[in-house]
Amino acid sequence: MRTTLDLPEDLLHKAMAVSHIKTKTQVITLALQELIRKAEISDLKKFKGKINLDIDLDVIRDRS
Repeated sequence: MRTTLDLPEDLLHKAMAVSHIKTKTQVITLALQELIRKAEISDLKKFKGKINLDIDLDVIRDRS
């Protein structure tokens, strides 16, 4: 999808430099993916301590 955006050039170039990504499209795509990933992780954290998985970590880690 083609979209015209007015982005701060210094911010875009800094993101490209720290991510070692060479195209504006790729760096924006990565930023959107990371935003979604962080939101999904945040949603999962709501379930901490509320789901009983019945897992024995000693067995999983082979600590019999």
